[in-house]
Parts: sequence; structure tokens; C-alpha cells
Amino acid sequence: MNNRGLSRTAAAEYIGISPRKFDAMVQCGEMPGPRRIGARKVWDRIEVDDYFDALPKDGEDEGNSWDAHFEN
Repeated sequence: MNNRGLSRTAAAEYIGISPRKFDAMVQCGEMPGPRRIGARKVWDRIEVDDYFDALPKDGEDEGNSWDAHFEN
């Protein structure tokens, strides 16, 4: 994928989930909110990557991995 700006559907597809699940993850802060380009909402692929990296891996303690990810 070469585009940095992703539509809602493309951002959801990029991380392998449905747009509805992506919306829920944005709402609860597990995925970033969009940026605006005119009237369009666009997700920054790099931010999506950062948030995805902070998600707990299967079997990990879910604690506060977001803070741990950015403590360095």
C-alpha cells in the first residue's frame, strides 16, 4: 500500500477488520481519529500503524500497552 491517507474502508481493510469494527475502535481510542482534507475524513496510515503496534498480542496482559509502547 503506497497511500499515506486512507479512507475509513481502506483503513479498516488495511488492518484486516470490518469498517464497523474500525469505527468502534476509533470511538474507544484503540485506533486514531481521522484528519480532514476538505470535507473528507482521511486516516494517516502511519498513525494507524502506531496504534496497531500498541494493541496487545494474543496472550499478553492487556494492561496499558499504549503507555509502555511510547515510554522509550
